[in-house]
Amino acid sequence: MVDAALPAAATVVLLRDADDPVVPGVEALLLRRPDRGSFAGAWVFPGGRVDESDAGADEDARAVSAAIRETREETGLELAADDVAALSHWTPPEETSRRFRTWFFIARAPQAEVVPNPGEIEEHRWLRPQDALDAHAEGDLLLFPPTWVTLHALVGAASVDDAIAAARAADVDRFVTHHDPAAKRFLWHGDEAYDGADETPAGPRHRLLTAEQPWRYERR
Repeated sequence: MVDAALPAAATVVLLRDADDPVVPGVEALLLRRPDRGSFAGAWVFPGGRVDESDAGADEDARAVSAAIRETREETGLELAADDVAALSHWTPPEETSRRFRTWFFIARAPQAEVVPNPGEIEEHRWLRPQDALDAHAEGDLLLFPPTWVTLHALVGAASVDDAIAAARAADVDRFVTHHDPAAKRFLWHGDEAYDGADETPAGPRHRLLTAEQPWRYERR
């Protein structure tokens, strides 16, 4: 169950079409956080906390405002509200030290140079989703589960238009995360083990297995 008392945050998956006519696809903008604070050293999408100054009639609208503001502050890229589509909503495990309910949005990146905020961003890369997952498996990129799962879902996207159209046509995917450290896995609603039930070989799955590289996402 989503805890409405948790502070809200918002992030944007910025995409551009890959410059390769032979192998179509998309590239996502990833930013490396400093080796301190939240997500220390991790590669993330632009984003941050929803502030009281973020305008909107409800939390959904304020999250859009926060996503646009954070993108501008961290990358110098300007978005409008009509540019972004809701993609997913994430609630971290209860044992997480700083918990935020985070909206994930998706948008086409403006055709402008990325200008990272030096106080918040160490470096940036445009990467195909599969290349980012491969780099994570090889230990070259540190990804947290929400970023990993989001990139995994974009591996088959043929274009930015296709990815955004799919997001607009679908319901917002909601992930209220349970962490099973003993088994090194993350569980979400729809998994038969989510509420502690015994597992069966053919039972429903919605989990990320992190015991070894590459990580493996199961959903059935």
